[in-house]
Amino acid sequence: MVSHATVTPELVTMLRNKAAQLRIDSVRATTEAGSGHPTSCCSAADIVATLFFAVMRYDPKDPKHPNRDRFVLSKGHAAPLLYAAWAEAGLFDKTELLKLRTLTSDLEGHPTPRLPFVDIATGSLGQGLSAGVGMALNAKFLDRADYRTYVLLGDGESVEGAVWEAVELARHYALDNLCAIVDVNRLGQSDPTMLQHDMEGYRLRWAGFGWHALVVDGHDIPALLDAFEEAARTKGKPTVILARTFKGRGISFVEDKPDWHGKALKKGDEANRAIEELTRCLTPGAPEPQIQRPRAAVNGAKPAGAMAPPSYRPTDQVATREAFGSALVALGEVHPSVVVLDADVKNSTYTEKFAKKFPDRFFEHFIAEQNMIGAAAGLAACGKIPFAATFACFLTRAYDFIRMAAIGQANIKLVGTHVGVSIGEDGPSQMGLEDIAMMAAQPGVVVLYPSDAVAMHRLVEAAARHRGVVYLRAGRPKSPVLYGNEEMFQIGGSKVVRQSPSDALTIVAAGVTLFEALKAHDQLKAAGIAVRIIDLYSVAPIDRATLLDSARATQGRVLTVEDHYEHGGIGDAVLNALGSEGIRVHKLAIREIPRSGKPEELIDHFGIGARSIVETAKRIVK
Repeated sequence: MVSHATVTPELVTMLRNKAAQLRIDSVRATTEAGSGHPTSCCSAADIVATLFFAVMRYDPKDPKHPNRDRFVLSKGHAAPLLYAAWAEAGLFDKTELLKLRTLTSDLEGHPTPRLPFVDIATGSLGQGLSAGVGMALNAKFLDRADYRTYVLLGDGESVEGAVWEAVELARHYALDNLCAIVDVNRLGQSDPTMLQHDMEGYRLRWAGFGWHALVVDGHDIPALLDAFEEAARTKGKPTVILARTFKGRGISFVEDKPDWHGKALKKGDEANRAIEELTRCLTPGAPEPQIQRPRAAVNGAKPAGAMAPPSYRPTDQVATREAFGSALVALGEVHPSVVVLDADVKNSTYTEKFAKKFPDRFFEHFIAEQNMIGAAAGLAACGKIPFAATFACFLTRAYDFIRMAAIGQANIKLVGTHVGVSIGEDGPSQMGLEDIAMMAAQPGVVVLYPSDAVAMHRLVEAAARHRGVVYLRAGRPKSPVLYGNEEMFQIGGSKVVRQSPSDALTIVAAGVTLFEALKAHDQLKAAGIAVRIIDLYSVAPIDRATLLDSARATQGRVLTVEDHYEHGGIGDAVLNALGSEGIRVHKLAIREIPRSGKPEELIDHFGIGARSIVETAKRIVK
């Protein structure tokens, strides 16, 4: 961090040169690509130049240095500016910038962690500050590291509610190692922003949320240096630098003009004119920056030990949500990188067990599910293994964050409890009935649905071992313990829990419907009909081999039963696995908006209970 005492004319000239060069490189890259957001890059170039070449501590030869200052480009459409900064710092050759947005380059239209200097995927606006909160939480409370986190937001995205969820939480945890910078360039994509250049309006909003709010001219290098120094000195609260800027800064014919958002300058006279103007801003003979390296590496992650096995009795009745809470404690005892995030439901998801045992690794996010997922992604980017839990239905609010976590292949574990009509009296607003479809739609996301306490215990461990997004589905009602404590479960597997050589039908279920299927099995057996029962605890990836073998053994007859809406659930997953083989899949699922009632009443009423399974099985077989 450059102090006020070391701000010299030479330093200011160097930073102005760097800002002009970042603008030139951003224009060249987007013009070559024929698309992009050069005007958004130009407004923030002075901010980024100041950060990269005078403020932040990082190693261009080691962009993943554990104690580096973190930089999150929340306004991800300004990606060419970020790429130009790293090229200017020497990480890669500038010729790579001219491959922007091409199939053969990782310099994509918006940043993703395919690049070693990008921690999280951005581009869906309003998410970067939440990730920054996670990174700052990691430094302050977990690693006890001295790195700082900087998040660059656009003024347009600051309307997003998720931003203010993050603002609230950063104040609550007094994250004085977090600095947000808002590029207030006045112009959105289609219209001016609501506040435009009302800088006092911005200041009052952020200050009202408990942040140290500084208003600066975002093109005034000495003012930016002073603001970043003041932010570093401020203790007990996070800082926001509200930088008044102009979109397209430095290019006279686009600066502060509407209708230039997301438009590249045309090759030829248009681009040449812009580059000539920007080149005139360069001062020959300016010194090169002395990039500040990280002070020291933080302690490396401690290795994880073997998790203690489950210890349930065959006579126990345990809800899988409760088993999840117990498994988290067992996991936490041997895995120091595991952290847990809650959204004010820890006494229902049973994450309170972890909170009591490991309070320093538990972060309450209150009723702000979007920020909880974003912060989890930030913690994962720092090497932690975050488990974020809430009711499955409330994860729908955070779906865009989940989508971006999947794009970024974030190593986060999500747990949705209170799934299906089996939650009972709370009614449809509280019933997670679309969560399997939601999670399985994202590429690379593992979807697990354990049916009993033993399976949940083992799959929590499997989720922690797996690199990437994992979703665990947990039920509210107590259920029998089906498996012995020695039973093992793997991602991509299933369990055939009932079978015989004379099976006439394969019934595939999971969670509460598995126990309904087992009841139906006994009733059908008494009626002279043998059926095979599969516990499909891994919905994605799916155990196609076992499903196919069972389907062939039962004359191509398959019935799925699930406490989930019909579209996109277990039935569709099984159909997708078997349909190419000409196997017909019959589905029992929730086909209408449910209502309040006793769990057993609702299971029967909506056609996913033993009675419906028996009736349907007889119809299929006969």
